[in-house]
Amino acid sequence: MSLPLVRLLQLSTPALPVGAYTYSQGLEWAIDCGRVSTEADTGEWIADVMRESIASFELPLAGALMQAWQAGNDVEIARLNDDFLASRETRELRAETVQMGYSLTRLLLELDTFSALDGWPERLRAVDTPSFPLAWTAAATAWQIPARDALPAYLWAWLENQVMAAIKAVPLGQSAGQRLLSRLGAEIPALAQRAATLPEDDWTNFNPGLAIASCKHETQYSRLFRS
Repeated sequence: MSLPLVRLLQLSTPALPVGAYTYSQGLEWAIDCGRVSTEADTGEWIADVMRESIASFELPLAGALMQAWQAGNDVEIARLNDDFLASRETRELRAETVQMGYSLTRLLLELDTFSALDGWPERLRAVDTPSFPLAWTAAATAWQIPARDALPAYLWAWLENQVMAAIKAVPLGQSAGQRLLSRLGAEIPALAQRAATLPEDDWTNFNPGLAIASCKHETQYSRLFRS
């Protein structure tokens, strides 16, 4: 097993201490209002968000960030980070990526495997308000993880977190969760391949249902999750 693969597993594990498990990205409101109540509903909701938002905007942006980190283009890195922060349509979604970006940045600067790499700590510290994809791609690039492996893993980590949230909140059984991961995970290779070559003019996170769910969640009376 190669070291970059080990580092990729470290980045994509639910044990990564960035607080991802505390967020549902609007899914909790969809459950609370009855839109999502079964395994089939859950799969439909998560699949729509994955295809129409994460894989069509966040994932190609992550790929572009990796290219910019590799090329040493810190101006482009800052632009992409600002664009991602501006794309967050609600207070909760912006707070989520800022908190996770801060936590991952802090962790990376404490790890010898990152902080000892020449120039990388300084480049990461120089970014104002690092988002989660910015910090994640900094680690992936510094640890020499190929984008062809990093992008599917990034999407898988997002999918796994959504399914784990659904298991808690719908609630679903563990077997149902594994069925969802098996079925939806099968889409990841094609989505990641498309994201790697998608022109920036075609990036889109137009998903009104997700934005409404996130807005509604901000004033939801009883909540397990922070988004």
